[in-house]
Amino acid sequence: MHRVVLDAPDDFDGWRNAARRLAIAGVEPDHVTWQVQGESGDLFGDAPLPPAPERSAFSVPRAFVALAETTILHSDAERFALLYQLLTRLRDQPGLMEDKADPLLRRIDGLAKAVRRDIHKMRAFVRFREVEEDGAARFVAWFEPDHHIVRANAGFFMRRFATMRWSILTPEISIHWDGETLREGPGATRADAPEGDPVEALWKGYYAAIFNPARLKTGAMLSEMPKKYWRNLPEAALIPDLVAGAQAREAAMIARAPRAPAQPAGGKGGAGGNSKTVWAAVREEAMGCTRCPLHQGATQTVFGEGPLDAPLMFIGEQPGDQEDQAGRPFVGPAGQLLDQALIEASVDRARAYVTNAVKHFKFEARGKRRIHQTPDAGEVQACRWWLTQELDIVRPRLVVALGATAARAMLGKAVTISRTRGAAIALDNGAEGWVTVHPSYLLRIPDEAKRADERARFVEDLRVIGERVKALG
Repeated sequence: MHRVVLDAPDDFDGWRNAARRLAIAGVEPDHVTWQVQGESGDLFGDAPLPPAPERSAFSVPRAFVALAETTILHSDAERFALLYQLLTRLRDQPGLMEDKADPLLRRIDGLAKAVRRDIHKMRAFVRFREVEEDGAARFVAWFEPDHHIVRANAGFFMRRFATMRWSILTPEISIHWDGETLREGPGATRADAPEGDPVEALWKGYYAAIFNPARLKTGAMLSEMPKKYWRNLPEAALIPDLVAGAQAREAAMIARAPRAPAQPAGGKGGAGGNSKTVWAAVREEAMGCTRCPLHQGATQTVFGEGPLDAPLMFIGEQPGDQEDQAGRPFVGPAGQLLDQALIEASVDRARAYVTNAVKHFKFEARGKRRIHQTPDAGEVQACRWWLTQELDIVRPRLVVALGATAARAMLGKAVTISRTRGAAIALDNGAEGWVTVHPSYLLRIPDEAKRADERARFVEDLRVIGERVKALG
């Protein structure tokens, strides 16, 4: 029995090196025990690791590496063994990563999903309190992660708060940033963190101002912001009263609505005077998104853009190669075709918000080229959270899904273009949904006559949509 002792709970490099040596040597998964330095383990696993192989390469799908890097961060003690078992199976079943029904892969996917959720929770719910240290300000936060995500998340906070001196304390480890160097320290307790500072009054005022009772869904709120985090959030003290008064506030909003003046063109949009602030905050958060493995290979997150009071929103599939490099949606060949078609259909793109169902470029590298790959259902679902935020902020009257992937994101289920094209669909948020083809589909049609016919039909779809937007007011 071989015993592998890793340096830390998130020691991916150590696991990878040991797993490669074991796999090349043909060691079966049930002949290996895994443990972390300082933790109790199998005392009978004393056989040394096989010698390092002469050949350093051990080919596995890139998707497996991304999955393993995330899964290693889980707190499940079996994660190392599960990943090694999957690794050994991949040698004989190279297509296994595509078999979403495989029980082992499904279990590991579940672990990775929990880790990504925990990473997001840390980014969303860390709240810094200002303290004085050596005559200068330092900002300190307390957080209790469910998994070993602190080191993996450090880069996000370094980028986002690059000019601040801050510390994040957790029970397992603490991280400290002085503006230049990141240091690690031992774990802490809640008592080591400060209780509050004067800035919290301003934050509470802002939170109360943007709380929208008409959009309140208590179950969804608790799913995204579990009560275990409330004691670290200054705004959480307001939630019980805000929720309790939501029904009365919604009724008051409805009563006032008929007397409210119409919003002029170029106004403040669905989120009121805070729309730009809220949108900018959501976009900044999306820049560090790790909800699915696609962020591993992409250059950057490509968020939506356009007027925040736009009556019309277009949802595409995902960024392409040019969008991934530019950081903007619909700037490549498909975007140029869309622009021209909108002109021909007399639809003003400047009054439309454009975005994608998936915010990272999914591709397969072929030499120096990056070949587009269609996002799968899990990737669409992982990114649907960001799309929902855009819809809530912009609140368009009409939403157009360009292609099947976009339609899945808009409707929450798979549909066919042929069945849904050209008809209005009532959406849960009160908007009207429409489905048509993605302009990239037109670019792929080899026959010129058919391409011309399909393009004319696409322009007609856009013309009808433009007329419908005007009719909706």
